[in-house]
Amino acid sequence: MHSHHEEAQFMADIKEAAPEMVSAFFGFDKAVFSKDTGNLDLATRELIAVGVAVTTQCPFCIEDHAKRAVKAGASKADVAEAVMVAAALRAGGGVTHGWKAMKSIAEDE
Repeated sequence: MHSHHEEAQFMADIKEAAPEMVSAFFGFDKAVFSKDTGNLDLATRELIAVGVAVTTQCPFCIEDHAKRAVKAGASKADVAEAVMVAAALRAGGGVTHGWKAMKSIAEDE
């Protein structure tokens, strides 16, 4: 498994090479996860982030957003449900992509 903690020091290299882009990214991230932004409450946005992080398999994001979701008011059960929703969608994508396998066989029959 990829460890972001060991490689986080290299963020300085990215900041040095693309300071305006890094600044824009962090500004965007801050806006998205601001308590006073948007129609969805912060806990809901953090639960969405947990689901996305599970499907993109980013261990740092999973840990960070799960903790932030609970801090924003989500329960442990809410986080577990977000994980399972993400898992269902990921599995569903596998099944629907399986249609391509079946289609390719049917085309050769």
